[in-house]
Amino acid sequence: MKMTEFTRRDLAGLAAGLSIAAMGASRASAQGPTFFRIGTGGTAGTYYPVGGMIANAVSNPPNLILTAQASNGSVANINGIVSGQLESGFTQADVAAWAYTGTGLFEGKPKAEDLRLIANLYPESIHFVAAKSANVKSVADLKGKRVSLDEPGSGTLVDARIIMKAFGLTENDIKPEYVKPNQAADKLRDGSLDAFVFVGGYPTSAISELAATGGGIDIVPITGPQVDALLKQYPFFAADEIPAGTYKGADAAKTLAVGAQWVTSAKVSADTVYAITKALWSDKARATLDAGHAKGKMIRKETALAGAGIPVHPGAERFYKEAGVLK
Repeated sequence: MKMTEFTRRDLAGLAAGLSIAAMGASRASAQGPTFFRIGTGGTAGTYYPVGGMIANAVSNPPNLILTAQASNGSVANINGIVSGQLESGFTQADVAAWAYTGTGLFEGKPKAEDLRLIANLYPESIHFVAAKSANVKSVADLKGKRVSLDEPGSGTLVDARIIMKAFGLTENDIKPEYVKPNQAADKLRDGSLDAFVFVGGYPTSAISELAATGGGIDIVPITGPQVDALLKQYPFFAADEIPAGTYKGADAAKTLAVGAQWVTSAKVSADTVYAITKALWSDKARATLDAGHAKGKMIRKETALAGAGIPVHPGAERFYKEAGVLK
């Protein structure tokens, strides 16, 4: 994937909010900066604000401009990277591993053999959110209910299907819908939906706003012998818990989590990825991560390679060896 170079006219359209005059003054040549997009997720989820926070922390104008781009999530971001429409993106660890090996969700599709890891970011908790009035106490209780499983192309849909199957349910057993979490929250609030699934770091704005303004919600626990079987079958799942009080009126709920990862293509230059990785773990970025979204504090250099189911990009590998994270 060739990094795109931009003229001053391109930047006027693409880098809204930046001072073009200042950038023009600092420019030493006719060539523009390297423009590096991060595919994230829906604006009501966790990927989008975290992506914006990282883009802000890592960007080094006029040489390197990172932007967070809303998308349909994990699968869409991987497809964007493979097709060259994105330089990088966030994805669930399970989805990245499936894409790289051509298994699971990507069975029968060409392997995304150029997929490379920049960093593991934070655990993503699996939320099964139900209206209190729906009286859903376990995943099995979703039978016959109106449930949104997120949009096609999202990692959430993949995990929702896996977990429902473990509890003996398929989409034929529920009344499925496929909308983004913010739309699902609106529908649950107005009574046209009983529950929805979201995979992301807590707290997420769509659920927080719903809990504060709706008729009350439950975070449905994912517990029982079915979970033990899931953990054995799918090693990318980890036991997790959403604490009481995370969302107004909702009790603590045991659940599962997958790692959120920042991935790119092997075709992106090692120098570019090295510079990005080094900036991600700089003191400047650390301050931004700690002061930004709640998940920022969980983005740690010590766990940057945890759950890596795909190869590390050579540029990132170079930094991690220098930093002593990788031997």
